[in-house]
Amino acid sequence: MNTQDINRRIRLVMDLRTKGIRSADVLGAIERVPRDFFVPSSVSDQAWDDMALPIGRGQTISQPFVVASMTEALELTDRDKVLEIGTGCGYQTAILSKLCRRVYTIERHRYLLEHAEKRFEELRLRNVTAIAGDGMKGWPKINGLQQAPFDKIIVTAAAKDKPPAALLEQIRVGGKMIIPVGPPGEQSLKLFQKESDEAYSVRNIMPVRFVPLLPNIAEDSE
Repeated sequence: MNTQDINRRIRLVMDLRTKGIRSADVLGAIERVPRDFFVPSSVSDQAWDDMALPIGRGQTISQPFVVASMTEALELTDRDKVLEIGTGCGYQTAILSKLCRRVYTIERHRYLLEHAEKRFEELRLRNVTAIAGDGMKGWPKINGLQQAPFDKIIVTAAAKDKPPAALLEQIRVGGKMIIPVGPPGEQSLKLFQKESDEAYSVRNIMPVRFVPLLPNIAEDSE
């Protein structure tokens, strides 16, 4: 890692701290995970700026402040099993992997998933399991094994008016889910906490802009 790269990482962490990110663990993960490794070479010079960037297939890598805010709100521990809906380029997944026991992540675009898995392998992230699937249905039973319920769930695409029922069902009692909710231009990042099998508390975190949460595995032409 060269001096310029180190300085960019430090500058981003200082910027996030100024903007209100308090968790030393989250800031440490942001500093350690090489964001430039997850973006196309055409925008790699902007990788350490606090901004969203295109990653192909109409998707983006989220602004680091949003990544940090979502991660911090979950209050992750090294015992947590986390479900991520929307792997994308794998950057948020990599941040999660530094802070919890295990990450299960679903991506509907096979192209993005294949590239993300290569990055996980190169970075030796051994606590990540990734599949192509319909994230709105939650984590499927695979070979007779069911991983749900999860301690925490993070959704990186916006539900139109409310979270999918399948995701609410896959949170353990006492667990949390963070998800953007609302139509384009009116999205709010919401933190759900499961108080019982039937009851949830909800807290608004901040306004955001995400791509919509869509069903099914995407066609290659999407």
